[in-house]
Amino acid sequence: MKKLFVVSGTVIGLTLSLQIQLNAQDKARSGPPTRDIKVISSAGARALADACSAWAEQNKQVVAIAILDWGGNLVESHAMEGAAMNAIDTALLKAKSALRWRRATSEVNKMVRSGQNLAPTFMRDFPQQGALPIVVNDQVIGAMGVSGADGEKCAQAAIDSVFKKTATSSR
Repeated sequence: MKKLFVVSGTVIGLTLSLQIQLNAQDKARSGPPTRDIKVISSAGARALADACSAWAEQNKQVVAIAILDWGGNLVESHAMEGAAMNAIDTALLKAKSALRWRRATSEVNKMVRSGQNLAPTFMRDFPQQGALPIVVNDQVIGAMGVSGADGEKCAQAAIDSVFKKTATSSR
């Protein structure tokens, strides 16, 4: 018969305390420990979808729309009657791409086609024309993807309408 021996011991921890002093220059370089982030509201996202839909109707187009917040969370989606079955998925993929690259997906498409940057092709992005980042006070607060004929024009018209030209995009 085998015997089981239990050995117990004491582990002594050693704590070393160091004082680090930062001079004013180091503090200035490190910046504040927090920052304020603007967040697109549900009402703002709904207004963007409504404005884009109105623009599309006026221009006799059918679109689907996806609006993301700064962290990539879907805040609003909408498909007009007659939109293709995959239109919402396409709008969402475009919005994610615009948010990741912080520029219009038409610009990302040009980067890929020219060979300047092929990363979007293997990062699960969808670098096809139709999405814009939403920028307020030089801060990307979200992105708007539109699946349909003139997606970026529709998105820009909606951003201009809702944010009264205080928001910008990379277009």
